[in-house]
Amino acid sequence: MQRTIEAELMNDEEQSNAYALADFTEPNRYFIKLFQATFGLQIQGHILDIGCGNADITIALAKVYPDCLIDGIDGSASMLDHGRKTLKNQPIKIQKNIRLLEGIVPDLELPEANYDVIMSNSVLHHLHNPAILWQFIKSYGVRGSRVFIGDLLRPASPEKARQIVELYASNEPEILKRDFYNSLLAAFEISEINEQLKLANLEKLSVAKISDRHVLISGFL
Repeated sequence: MQRTIEAELMNDEEQSNAYALADFTEPNRYFIKLFQATFGLQIQGHILDIGCGNADITIALAKVYPDCLIDGIDGSASMLDHGRKTLKNQPIKIQKNIRLLEGIVPDLELPEANYDVIMSNSVLHHLHNPAILWQFIKSYGVRGSRVFIGDLLRPASPEKARQIVELYASNEPEILKRDFYNSLLAAFEISEINEQLKLANLEKLSVAKISDRHVLISGFL
């Protein structure tokens, strides 16, 4: 199945509200668990969360790694609004360790010159030109920076994509089911991701299928 691109940003208020109300506790917990299994429990320094959305994972990371400062960036003002509201209800320590910044990769300047960890969840498939992400990571990483990129995998057919949506999101609002389906069609295959990394001279990063619909790109620069 050929890739079908989707909108790069979620600026629609209805979309943002739907995502804010949805329960992503289990997949987010799995993401954090994989991060811990990959890099351990003792991390210090600066973390960059690209496409942080409503900051659920950003906040979860701050709780697991209290000695880290985390910059979460997103191009959607409405998603960040939800994130800031959630952050205000967190302990002061968590609030002080997180900065939520609006901006679009690569057209923004970050507070730090480089980061010890660069991560994202479900961003790659949104990009019409995925090379932007890999070059951005290289720009703000240094030798030894940890990279942790989770994303969707494109199914073999539209029918398979619909089956995945019904299996994992049958009880979700229609707008979330629609977005999930479109995201599956916009996602990359593992061979395509490997080619992207080769072109970006990031072949040292590993690419692994971690579920029937997810891929993980991880390693050190």
